[in-house]
Amino acid sequence: MSGGKPGVDPAAVEHGTGHGEAEGEGEAHTPPVRARFAVSGVFFLNGVILASWISRIPAVKSDLGLSEGRLGLALLGAAVGALLAMPTTGWLLPRVGSRTMTTVMIMALAASLVLPALATGAVTLALALAVVGATNGALDVSMNAHGVVVERWYRRPILTAFHGFWSLGGLAGAGLGGLIASREVDPLPHFVAVAVVGLPVAFLLTRGLLPAGVDRHAPEEHGEKRPRTRVRYPLPIVVAGIMALACLLAEGAMADWSAVYLEQDLGTGEGLAATGFAVFSLAMAVVRFLGDRLVLAWGPVAFVRVSGTLVALGLATGLVASVPWLAIAGFATVGAGLAGIFPVVLSAAGRISGIAAGPALAFVSTLGYTGFLVGPPAIGLSADVVGLSVSLWGVVALGGVIVLLAGSVRERPAPVPVPDRVARQTAGQRAG
Repeated sequence: MSGGKPGVDPAAVEHGTGHGEAEGEGEAHTPPVRARFAVSGVFFLNGVILASWISRIPAVKSDLGLSEGRLGLALLGAAVGALLAMPTTGWLLPRVGSRTMTTVMIMALAASLVLPALATGAVTLALALAVVGATNGALDVSMNAHGVVVERWYRRPILTAFHGFWSLGGLAGAGLGGLIASREVDPLPHFVAVAVVGLPVAFLLTRGLLPAGVDRHAPEEHGEKRPRTRVRYPLPIVVAGIMALACLLAEGAMADWSAVYLEQDLGTGEGLAATGFAVFSLAMAVVRFLGDRLVLAWGPVAFVRVSGTLVALGLATGLVASVPWLAIAGFATVGAGLAGIFPVVLSAAGRISGIAAGPALAFVSTLGYTGFLVGPPAIGLSADVVGLSVSLWGVVALGGVIVLLAGSVRERPAPVPVPDRVARQTAGQRAG
């Protein structure tokens, strides 16, 4: 395979048992399975931390005596922080490497979780959430960038499973948060406990990441230009960003409006209405663990086309159904369709030549999360004029957009022979 050195058994390398080479670099390989475990753990811990905050939003709202409107404005702090941090992280990644950024940001996120519990009002809560959002946005780009590097080493799709671990972490954090909330524990000791446990766990996990310099910007000998102050984004990156925007806008729409649609338009009770998003989330988590095998079997283009079709057909079914359970089944189909699109788009963006992976992933992530944050309010404003069901047909159209643009995720060779670079980095660390 391209990028590997002669004399290395790929199967042995994949399992972390690379044989020595003429220069002895094979023995210095960081076991890919260890790096894969570390990245999975970082994604899981990220999900736990975020869900810990989300599960206690009602308690923080009550403690601060905030109205829904003031809470909504405070929550915008997290969005602003994330959208400011993502492009900055893209600029930093080629210079410091994704291992360093991931290590710093997962620990910073764990520590910053305490800040919202220390807020004294809407303004301080917004500032606290801006810090949480910034650290989470930076971590999102960094850990995905490192996941792309590990995926290159494996030479097969594994990035979707990392997002599956994020979903599992979210479920674990939400469940634990709900249990703690039921015991009437204040948010501050809850968040302090998560931080105290999360910091050493984060440190231990990041010890297993690939060497710090493995994805610093490749030298000129690999055919890439050195990073500039202003990054020029090639057309494939722009298309990938549009796909990410469409995908996460649809995900945000389901998160914010699925329960409202079931209760308001189909007349369900609150409990059954909540089931719509629950089955959507469950289907997404399950398919994320199956997605890499499907991408390997079908290829990324066919996988994304099928996924976009599921999004369109699933939501269309939900919108035309008059029976709540059929609509809920449609929402589950949407979750299955959306599960793997964003990871596949990120993986493709990280392999586009002419731009380092860090800025590429930052650009795609920023557009994607812009859709996630801006889309649901836009649907709400539209619903005031034409009705919610009509507005949600726009999300059906987004599934069609994803199908049409699926060709942009076709397989590309990695611009840098990553396994060789890891070997050199690890060997250099060992010699030092």
